[in-house]
Amino acid sequence: MANSLAIVGLTKTYANGVRALQGVDLEVPAGMFGLLGPNGAGKSTLMRTIATLQEPDAGSIHLGEIDVLRDKDALRRVLGYLPQDFGVYPHLDPLSLLDHFAVLKGIRDRGQRREMVEALLQRVNLWQVRHKRLGGFSGGMKQRFGIAQALLGAPRLVIVDEPTAGLDPEERARFLNLLAEIGEQVVVVLSTHIVDDVADLCAQMAIIAGGRVLHRGRPAEAIAGLGGKTWRKVIDKHELGGHRERHTVISTRLVAGRTVLHVFAENDPGDGFTPVEPDLEDVYFTTLRRAA
Repeated sequence: MANSLAIVGLTKTYANGVRALQGVDLEVPAGMFGLLGPNGAGKSTLMRTIATLQEPDAGSIHLGEIDVLRDKDALRRVLGYLPQDFGVYPHLDPLSLLDHFAVLKGIRDRGQRREMVEALLQRVNLWQVRHKRLGGFSGGMKQRFGIAQALLGAPRLVIVDEPTAGLDPEERARFLNLLAEIGEQVVVVLSTHIVDDVADLCAQMAIIAGGRVLHRGRPAEAIAGLGGKTWRKVIDKHELGGHRERHTVISTRLVAGRTVLHVFAENDPGDGFTPVEPDLEDVYFTTLRRAA
């Protein structure tokens, strides 16, 4: 596909022996693509490699006709990247800093740059605070500024790494809505360990752990695959050990002092369990448990 991201056989082992990527294969179409995985799964290594910030040991990456590993400059010209730890200059305002980033991006014409910067600040709802110092911004406002800099130059590929971690519910919703708008036009890779971010946004997804892709496909299809195989029971905490011995536990959650238990079973496991409609969190934890 002209604007899809194709990753084949990507591997990376660090000097300390950690195998961060182990033969990763992914086809990422235009639109929102969720990359789910626990901390240490290899998500950030994969994102940094796609963004040409580090070299893999083997494998290939193509964005349409661009061979990313052979022609890094070509990729960088069409890349928007919001890393996990996005720092800002606290004493600058968003108007000045975004203009500076636009210069670094190669947008030399002052009039074109001003028009682009103003449009982006309005798009991310920061126009009213364009002269306020970034050091006084909330976490969500800084993330929205991060997206603005990632959108400079009309990128074909946008990578966002753990973008909603630490945001309050209102800022998270505002940020996710912004991402959804962007994803209508370009390839957007959303790397996160927050299942709801993917469930709310992404038509396609993959689950990664231990540097391996464990699952890829549509969230709705993955959820449907667990239909009739997910069971629920509320127990006292001290009962958990026994249930772990007898059942395939998907997840546990403490609610009002008691433990809500989800288990996987092809048929009714008995023992007081009742069927429950699965969700993407059940898919995620079931996939991780199977790979453990």
